[in-house]
Amino acid sequence: MKRTFIYLAVALTIVAVAVRAQEHGQHVRCIAFYNLENLFDTIHDEGKNDYEYLPDGGNKWTALKYENKVKNMAYAVSQLGTDVDPRGAACVGVAEVENIGCLKALCAEANSKYNRRLKPILLEGPDRRGVDVGFLYDTVLFKPVKVTGHELKAHYADGGVIKTRLQLLVSGYLMGDGKPEKIHVIVNHWPSRYGGELSSRPGRDTAAMLCMHICDSIYMKEPKAKIIIMGDLNDDPYNHSCKDVLKARKYREEVEPKGYFNTMWQMLDRGIGSLAYNGSWNLFDQIIINEPLLNEKLENGNWTYWKAQIFNKPFLTVQEGKDKGTPFRTTKAGVWQNGYGDHYPTMIYLIRKK
Repeated sequence: MKRTFIYLAVALTIVAVAVRAQEHGQHVRCIAFYNLENLFDTIHDEGKNDYEYLPDGGNKWTALKYENKVKNMAYAVSQLGTDVDPRGAACVGVAEVENIGCLKALCAEANSKYNRRLKPILLEGPDRRGVDVGFLYDTVLFKPVKVTGHELKAHYADGGVIKTRLQLLVSGYLMGDGKPEKIHVIVNHWPSRYGGELSSRPGRDTAAMLCMHICDSIYMKEPKAKIIIMGDLNDDPYNHSCKDVLKARKYREEVEPKGYFNTMWQMLDRGIGSLAYNGSWNLFDQIIINEPLLNEKLENGNWTYWKAQIFNKPFLTVQEGKDKGTPFRTTKAGVWQNGYGDHYPTMIYLIRKK
């Protein structure tokens, strides 16, 4: 009952603020991230460790299961941002996708069933399991102009090479409702906590350094660039990689020029997370923005940060049993549940004057 009240309160707050934004002559855009939890097709990709997701693999991953997974994820993605804008999210970074074909299938489903206009971007990386990060964008609301992938060069404590996901940089323009404005989105899925948080920390610290290097490269060409860092960072906002390497701050007044603001930190302080583990919440699915986007004055007529949200809707949530109140997964303990994923999507909203 308590969680129901939380859902209702959050929904009413978002609707009320959205109405106020429209009344005050402001446009709104939603930018989101979603870990899709093992969006694999049923065909073996050469060089990938995808055997668990084949028809004769551990998960008995049949065409029926894959098609239902695509349908479920397409519905979830199509709903992002619609509390504020019926057109949905302008762009969505995604993680745990096997290949571009999976994203094309997701977009085709969302476009045909839910009147979306999504196109996918994905660059293949060196991850051991063969999963990658990707990017979905509304063809009317966002126009990509440059896409680059950045490989992490890091090692485990025993000297082994970490083969993990690329960091995907998509630079483009938010379109419609006035003049186009350029933004840069970096989609991440940092090394896991396999072997323990402490022993695996250097991999994520190095990933944070790479992300900072990408941002610095953008700043060299565009000193007033607007940058969004998003992804499953496998760390919480207060962990070393985010707090000390990225220096992403909890409060906006702490953010220095060209510094970074963690839009998710204060939600975690309130006990709201994006994934549950051993009875407690984590918020690995973070969206971090830079100071020019945070502090843009609304009267300038450009996009500026408004608010953040964890998209923890009831349809994405287990409604009964010992897992009640946690994300409704596709498969758990080898049993297909026909759910969505083990992470909730996270979102930010940008606003500007009409």
